[in-house]
Amino acid sequence: MDILTSAHIIDWFKGLQDRICIGLEQLDGSAKFQQDLWDRPEGGGGRTRIIQGEGIEKGGVNFSAVQGEMPEVIAKGLGLAPNNFVATGVSIVLHPQHPLVPIIHMNVRYFETDQGDWWFGGGIDLTPHQVYPEDAQEFHQGLKQVCDSFDGKAYGEFKEWADNYFYIPHRQETRGIGGIFFDRLNESYGRSKLDIWRFVQAVGEAFVPLYSSIYRRRVSMDYTPADRNWQMIRRGRYVEFNLVYDRGTKFGLQTNGRIESILMSLPPVVHYEYNYQTTEDFEKQTQSLLKKGVDWVNYTIV
Repeated sequence: MDILTSAHIIDWFKGLQDRICIGLEQLDGSAKFQQDLWDRPEGGGGRTRIIQGEGIEKGGVNFSAVQGEMPEVIAKGLGLAPNNFVATGVSIVLHPQHPLVPIIHMNVRYFETDQGDWWFGGGIDLTPHQVYPEDAQEFHQGLKQVCDSFDGKAYGEFKEWADNYFYIPHRQETRGIGGIFFDRLNESYGRSKLDIWRFVQAVGEAFVPLYSSIYRRRVSMDYTPADRNWQMIRRGRYVEFNLVYDRGTKFGLQTNGRIESILMSLPPVVHYEYNYQTTEDFEKQTQSLLKKGVDWVNYTIV
């Protein structure tokens, strides 16, 4: 491809949404995605796809491509002059029914303006209700392999970025066991636009294999009411991050995005118990691992 245009990127993201939905339907085995098409009055629109099955209690795989005049508040926040923009991407959040299967999130996106600005962003992160170190290690080793094919320093940088981004300051804990996160990747990173695009494509294609392996390992395990209650508590932490700190949520609201699509990341059921204190050993173990800087790739499995 000699010239990489926003039209090329938009078409590929649509195909990625299709492929991921097929893979997740096969993984769940009981449900199909329901699709809503939506238009943004100021320009563009998207395809929201929701699955509610026996395995995936609630999941969303969203595609959007929006365009038009950038709101002044966003332009100032991004340090840009007034412009017309194009923003496109695929965003995914899955909330499993089984409490030993983790929540997972992925986002891959592209942004450009008519002033010549452009960048890619995205990442994948895992939020277990209960942390299994072997799952965390496998997940991070897979992400490192994807990053190493792009740049030898990328995994370390993007892993640290995820640790810092997916952090809940008022709880002093990470949202989960992290993953990778990157934003505003452009020529200033020292790589060509095509190189960065190929990396973003690799991240997108890694999603289903990475999650399927962990999902299948945990979904047949027995669990207790205490496990399910802890899942509801941990879902609450997920909600807190998404509503208070998540940039994607804020961007969607500020650009008059479709509210049902923006808030599809929220779980269907959640518990908020006043002054909840961990009592079970598995709760305390998980709580102790929700911190920045854990070297999951080289973690010693006991």
